[in-house]
Amino acid sequence: MDRLLSLRDAHPYLRLFRGRTFVIKVSGAILDKPAARDALAEDIALLHHVGIRVALVHGGGPQLDAWSERLGIPREVVAGRRITDAATLELARMVFRGQLNSELVSALAAHGVKAVGLSGGDGMSIVGARRPPRTMRDASTGAETSVDYGFVGDINRVDDTVPRLLLENGIVPVFCSLVADANGALLNTNADTIASRLAIAIKAEKLILCTTVAGLLEDRDDPRRLVSFGDLGTVDELIRQGVVSGGMLPKLAAVKDALQGGVPRVHMIDGTRPQALLLEVFTNEGCGTMLVAHRDDE
Repeated sequence: MDRLLSLRDAHPYLRLFRGRTFVIKVSGAILDKPAARDALAEDIALLHHVGIRVALVHGGGPQLDAWSERLGIPREVVAGRRITDAATLELARMVFRGQLNSELVSALAAHGVKAVGLSGGDGMSIVGARRPPRTMRDASTGAETSVDYGFVGDINRVDDTVPRLLLENGIVPVFCSLVADANGALLNTNADTIASRLAIAIKAEKLILCTTVAGLLEDRDDPRRLVSFGDLGTVDELIRQGVVSGGMLPKLAAVKDALQGGVPRVHMIDGTRPQALLLEVFTNEGCGTMLVAHRDDE
């Protein structure tokens, strides 16, 4: 570890963030590494124990892919987003809520944190509708294709009653990446999108996206080209230049959504790096990427 966090570093931030709310999204790739998951859970527990209200959202793409392959269920992704047929949805319900959600809740409990596992259907907290077919253009050929995403949900509203009730009573809500339609049926939804909408709804001070890369990179093949600080203009320019692609596109769409929706700061960090979450929150220089709506406002 190139830098250890000291209480002297952290003290001003401990005072600043006590009683504030953070939404932290944990990628499925982190959950796929038990040691990294448990270390991150310990850091999240520290935030909780010093008085920061934490709500979690987690993904599960790698695990769903592995189970799909094991069971012979075809996998299809368009523009970084999964197409979800009925068999994949049933599998997602088992993997996201049954396996990963409970494992993350248990990892938090091991560090003295009371947490409750949820889907968007619990309390109808996160409600959406099936995404209608969309026309997609192939960037290389210009050909257009109508894509039916199946049982994928686009979020219409977030009811903050349940997460606020839990947070106000010292309990960490842990949402998997399933939302409900108006009739309560579950739909598969991108976890970054859920985290963004939840952060807006509960007026979070920060949205922190824990991934397996250092943050937002100017060159995706060179981790030294880290964007330490930027704004919406930075994000738009990197998209325009074609620097980001695939699964990073919906992630940055969620970042923009959060910033435009009033979340003051969005962070992107490598959640597998020891103490990365604590360094990002409790030191001036951080270790990942911090994004704001407008650079001049800082």
